Amino acid sequence: MTIPITPIVKNTKAGRISGRGALSNPESRFLQTHSEPIDDGWAAPLAEEDVQPNLDTELFPDRTIKLITRNRSPDIPFDRSINPYKGCEHGCIYCFARPTHAYLDLSPGLDFETRIFFKTNVRQRLLEELGTKNYRCQPIAMGTNTDPYQPAEKRLQITRQILETLLEWRHPVTIVTKSRLVLRDLDLLVELAALDLVQVNLSVTTLDVTLKTKLEPRTASPAARLKTISELDKAGVPVGAMVAPVIPFVNDHEIEAIVSACVEAGARSLGYILLRLPREVAPLFQEWVRDHYPLKAGRVENAVRQMRGGELYRSEWGKRMRGSGAMAELIENRFAKALRDHGVDRDTRPTNLRTDLFRPPGHQENLF
Repeated sequence: MTIPITPIVKNTKAGRISGRGALSNPESRFLQTHSEPIDDGWAAPLAEEDVQPNLDTELFPDRTIKLITRNRSPDIPFDRSINPYKGCEHGCIYCFARPTHAYLDLSPGLDFETRIFFKTNVRQRLLEELGTKNYRCQPIAMGTNTDPYQPAEKRLQITRQILETLLEWRHPVTIVTKSRLVLRDLDLLVELAALDLVQVNLSVTTLDVTLKTKLEPRTASPAARLKTISELDKAGVPVGAMVAPVIPFVNDHEIEAIVSACVEAGARSLGYILLRLPREVAPLFQEWVRDHYPLKAGRVENAVRQMRGGELYRSEWGKRMRGSGAMAELIENRFAKALRDHGVDRDTRPTNLRTDLFRPPGHQENLF
């Protein structure tokens, strides 16, 4: 259950805004009523440059009823996850989680980056769910929808509370992040790693700072992510990397260089995901690429369609992460060769995390 709030802007074309990825704020597809500004003659007309949204980040508590989300997707290597936040201030224009903000009657555009909801009573809810009679322990994935270490986490420490609870009851967890803030919790990660209960993956999309700033405006720099991989590895925390997403004619030329840099930094395994453009992500991304790369926007779009059966996105199991066709096969072959050249595993799934150490909360044996 969430707090109902009004979108900060409706159908606004904001243009490039420092620190934000989306260029507009389209309405939720679920809204049944729509509003448009009109001139009633009583006020002086506003110049276009004066009609700007409030782009300060706002945080809202989510009255959390259930913390662990289940899925049965056959092409995802986990069956449960926790997402401490809805929305993400990182502002990655390609984020496939953007459409979920429509369920809050908010925009997948700028609202997604500026109106962030955080889970509440996380320890209590987690203990309740882990302690149910029919609970069976398997790794919990964090960072599968929005980043668990986005800027709000520095103050709210929700992800840390979850990790503390999982460590207390010896429950395995995996983490995907773009943030150096993960190192704040190195004390917990080291303890979890000593028990074979954790794996961390850093998402490294590009080594180009200029592209990073356009594509993922409020994320850590490429150098900072590589350094984070190195520090996790030196501390004994199993760490891998995700080249995600691979975008044709935007960052696909970097595949080999990213793999090399991540392996040199200490990544033990690597994976990649092809650009995904579900629902509102497609027009938001098209708007972005036409604004930032107008001379090759058509080429990018055509390449995406070639790998998606003529469409901007297809969601078939087994194909949505990799695509199909000659270009998709070329990307897959290049990635596989880069891994072979560096002698690393392409599988970032947690294959050695222990589940036998788990002690269900509330059971009698845990009282003594």
